[in-house]
Amino acid sequence: MVILAAVTFVGTHFLLSHPLRVPVVARVGANGFLGLYSLVALATLAWLVIAYRAAPMTPLLWPVGDALWAVVTIVMLIASILFVGSLIGNPALPGPDQPAPGAARGVFTITRHPMMWAFALWGLCHIAVYPIAANIVLAGAVVVLALVGARAQDAKKEALQPHVWPDWERKTSYWPFAAVASGRARLGGFRPHDWAGGIVIWLAATWAHLPLAGWAAGIWRWV
Repeated sequence: MVILAAVTFVGTHFLLSHPLRVPVVARVGANGFLGLYSLVALATLAWLVIAYRAAPMTPLLWPVGDALWAVVTIVMLIASILFVGSLIGNPALPGPDQPAPGAARGVFTITRHPMMWAFALWGLCHIAVYPIAANIVLAGAVVVLALVGARAQDAKKEALQPHVWPDWERKTSYWPFAAVASGRARLGGFRPHDWAGGIVIWLAATWAHLPLAGWAAGIWRWV
């Protein structure tokens, strides 16, 4: 059941975001499409969560010790900074078409899809420290949705903004740090809210695991 719910969750996102978007908007309008998309997303996510909670507990596929937790804790801090940094000045977010920034700064020097990579890293980290079957399916669905969705977003933006998006692609990279490694971007230009907001989100989200899930996560395992 978890697999079916995960396939439905990911599949409906891709169908509504890409092949079905134009015909549905033509029928119900942009606002109607947004409402339908949100309703389907919430319904399929709710189904996935319910199926996950009802799934039988299976053995861990590998041992999880403090060393793995330490790595995951650091990666989740990076993911939190990517997420917060993506909320302001992100050309990929919905909104009026605007020229791409003259040069990549902050989280966009790492990847032009910082929000998507934040979700993907979240999924990979949760698989790493809780490798039971149901969790691998749920978190894996998030990883697929984020990384394949980022690629699909590039294709859509290239079609919708042919004079803007290809230029942004030349200054940035899909893969983290690829533009920095190739000399197309220079790491830096992070804004105070990137760091501060990322740290706050990281601390709050990892702390919340104890009351919500019943076990400590992040630095709270050692505090």
